[in-house]
Amino acid sequence: MRAAEALAALSALASEVRLALVRRLVAAGEEGLAAGAIARELGLSPSRLSFHLAELERAGLVRARRASRNVIYAADHDGIGRVIGYLLNDCCAAHPRVSACCRLHAAHEDTTAGH
Repeated sequence: MRAAEALAALSALASEVRLALVRRLVAAGEEGLAAGAIARELGLSPSRLSFHLAELERAGLVRARRASRNVIYAADHDGIGRVIGYLLNDCCAAHPRVSACCRLHAAHEDTTAGH
């Protein structure tokens, strides 16, 4: 991943709505969700949802496909992974302390998930 691609992805994530969209689509799995269902679930107008999904798609974090009359959106797990990998490996040079913090955060999330 080049710096320009990472910046585009990070810029796209710098929105509460777009971050919520990515969270929801990651949770939805490979099947994704129809645009209408996403709009209803997150309380967004179709035009506002389209704007945010287009930003995420341009940044390589979300992908869309047509299914009959619906547009189905899914998280681009590879794209998300490339951004995280870029931050950890290129920017932070796989610094052990940064990596350890990521593992600690993930372990903390696992233990507090049901509480």
